[in-house]
Amino acid sequence: MPMKQIAWIGTGVMGSRQAGHLVKAGYPVKAYSRRPKRVEELAKIYGFTPCSTIREAVENADFIFVMVGYPKDVEKVFLSPAGIFACAKPGAIAVDMTTSLPSLAEKLYIAGKERGIHVLDAPVSGGDRGAEAGTLSIMVGGDPEDFDTVLPLLSCMGKTISYMGPAGFGQHTKAANQIAVAGATAAYTEAIAYAEKTGLNPQKMLDAIGGGAAGSWQIANMAPRALQDDFAPGFYIKHFIKDMKIIEEESEKRDLHLEMLEAVLSLYQKMEALGKEDEGTQALIELYREV
Repeated sequence: MPMKQIAWIGTGVMGSRQAGHLVKAGYPVKAYSRRPKRVEELAKIYGFTPCSTIREAVENADFIFVMVGYPKDVEKVFLSPAGIFACAKPGAIAVDMTTSLPSLAEKLYIAGKERGIHVLDAPVSGGDRGAEAGTLSIMVGGDPEDFDTVLPLLSCMGKTISYMGPAGFGQHTKAANQIAVAGATAAYTEAIAYAEKTGLNPQKMLDAIGGGAAGSWQIANMAPRALQDDFAPGFYIKHFIKDMKIIEEESEKRDLHLEMLEAVLSLYQKMEALGKEDEGTQALIELYREV
């Protein structure tokens, strides 16, 4: 792909690393965060150009990537008077990589069409390690021709990149992903808790079951962090709660009752009540150890 100007909005745990991969691939990247001092610090690490406003980042950009925290943040970034739709040039492709509402993805797609801006929803899975390694799974909704155009850029950040269908379908796929993650996370946490209570060596237990039917990405990557009391957020508890609430909302619209998801959500809401919402999802083990 000829060199195109890229804007990146949101330089948190995930976004800064993803933007860094685009810089490594040779693309000029302008980045904005609502924490200007932080984006300046990260610019020294990842090589992008820090910007003080969204307008400064996006006004000449051919591609705009967004990776922020919550649907309300996505809406503000796109729809505020100084946001993407107000400042980006017609023909730009805006890719929202935040895990957000499918209905919001559809809304932004339609609003983008009215302004000549192409919008894709492309949430990711793989956590901080996947972002660091450039091996994220990326699930994309929107127009297929826009997906084809942006695919070389997504390939800098991810290993499994899937076009899932029209606007909102990337978000629906991420919802399904989070349902599966919720079950796997609760399962390995309870396995560790059981091992500790029965006198098993937890690491030997994980080694024994990890190569069999119980094996999972969560056991391979997150369970060792839990054993080491490493609760740094590869994925924040507060964001996981947000995701599960989105899934509940979408399920209710379809008269679907997800009992496992509701149970896991209640566990994490207990963690939130204990003031642990800024820890990683693997910190769920703390809840069992406090019982």
